[in-house]
Amino acid sequence: MAVAGAEAALGACLEALLGSRSSANRVFEVLESLEAKEKQVVLCAIRTCSRLFGALLERGELFVGKLPPEEESLQESYSAEDKYKIWMRHRYHSCTNCLGELLGHESFQVKESALCTLMKFLELEAKHLLVQTEWSFSFPTELLKLVVEGLISMEEDSSLLISRFQEYLEHDDVRYFVMKAVAENVGRVMQKNKEVPLPVYQKNAFALISSITMPSEESEIKNFLVAHANQQEWKVSKLKEHRRAFERMWLGFLKHKLPGSLYKKVLVILHDSILPHMNEPTLMIDFLTVAYDVGGAISLLALNGLFVLMLHHNLEYPDFYKKLYSLLDPSVFHVKYRARFFRLLDLFLSSSHLPAYLVAAFAKRLGRLSLTAPPDALLMVIPFICNLLRRHPSCKVLLHRPRGPEDLLEDPYRMAEEEPSESKALESSLWELKTLQSHYHPDVAKAASVINTSLSEMEDDIAELLELTSYEIFDRDLKKEVATVPLEFQQVRGLFGKRNDVFAEHFTLG
Repeated sequence: MAVAGAEAALGACLEALLGSRSSANRVFEVLESLEAKEKQVVLCAIRTCSRLFGALLERGELFVGKLPPEEESLQESYSAEDKYKIWMRHRYHSCTNCLGELLGHESFQVKESALCTLMKFLELEAKHLLVQTEWSFSFPTELLKLVVEGLISMEEDSSLLISRFQEYLEHDDVRYFVMKAVAENVGRVMQKNKEVPLPVYQKNAFALISSITMPSEESEIKNFLVAHANQQEWKVSKLKEHRRAFERMWLGFLKHKLPGSLYKKVLVILHDSILPHMNEPTLMIDFLTVAYDVGGAISLLALNGLFVLMLHHNLEYPDFYKKLYSLLDPSVFHVKYRARFFRLLDLFLSSSHLPAYLVAAFAKRLGRLSLTAPPDALLMVIPFICNLLRRHPSCKVLLHRPRGPEDLLEDPYRMAEEEPSESKALESSLWELKTLQSHYHPDVAKAASVINTSLSEMEDDIAELLELTSYEIFDRDLKKEVATVPLEFQQVRGLFGKRNDVFAEHFTLG
């Protein structure tokens, strides 16, 4: 069928269907066109459905109430009027199901058109209820569930379609029921798949729920897609109900094992976009504990989430500093998230109320790790250690405890000890900083020499040093203007340049 001919035929069907009920069977022509192969025919069919069922909803020509099966509607107990309305409402359901399937069409234009038509039907259904309830307020949740199911596809990336859907999420009632629909959908799908991670599905679900912007005050809840006479009595207008739905949605999503890439995305937005809108933020502890076990940058971000809960929500988590201590290994100086790691480490150790043994353990561990660290890391970690000592004067004993060379092999500090309180760091000394004064890079040796005098009370600003790289150091060294250096020249004699050795007696340089 040619596209132009199909469009003309659909136009004639629409005119006939809206003009006379005797042409009702022509609705099948419209529904069949939704499954056409040509994109333009499908788009024309969607527009036709939008106009047809939009008009039928507004006219009240669809059956209202619990929809009986089509076979049952043929009984004599129903009037001819009711039989028509029941039959046409079944066709409406067929149409919405087809539109739901078209949300997965290969053409984005078709997806977008199907989405906009479904949301138009949702608004019309809310104004012209098809299901009678005991409540004075109602919302077409079944239709919205169909939309959500189409957005959270299991087969393809729906991020572009979800971004198109965001304009509808600005409506408070739509946002509320979307949150409830997502929670139900995720629970059902993940349980059906026996908790096996579904990367595409879970990424789509995250794209949808992370795009939800929550109100912070109840007075902000006033933008509704569907207006009601007594809006203030509707639970959707209550901030507490929104927070409850938001919390249930996120906890339901995060209780299942996530693909590795999603942990980082969730943790990055956790303290700004999720925790402030939860009724009980401490319920996130299970997710954060699981995320810590993932390792690497994920562990660090998980600890950041736990720190926020401890700082602002009175969470008691005794193992926090033990877990943080265990993240200090040689790799922290080489990973791409090094700057973020030390920025957060500085935040976690900023309190002056931390016990001396704990701060000493961190300072000593960093000192020991610095013996094998690259220069760009050392220029940051040395002032970092000194700042810890400035905040906790009782730890300065690590600098001023005299030890001879014979004692170095008997350092009481236990590097392999996982518990900071058992590491015996306070009984040791920071001889590692003294050692770094002999480092091959002059800037490192100069930085380490700061311990030769009494530390100033003012902390060093390490913000710029956190981002320092070896390339920047090399470039800086190349641009230095070096003064004339006096040299003592000794003429080379012998194979290895020594005056009095056995090689000089038997070999000469030609």
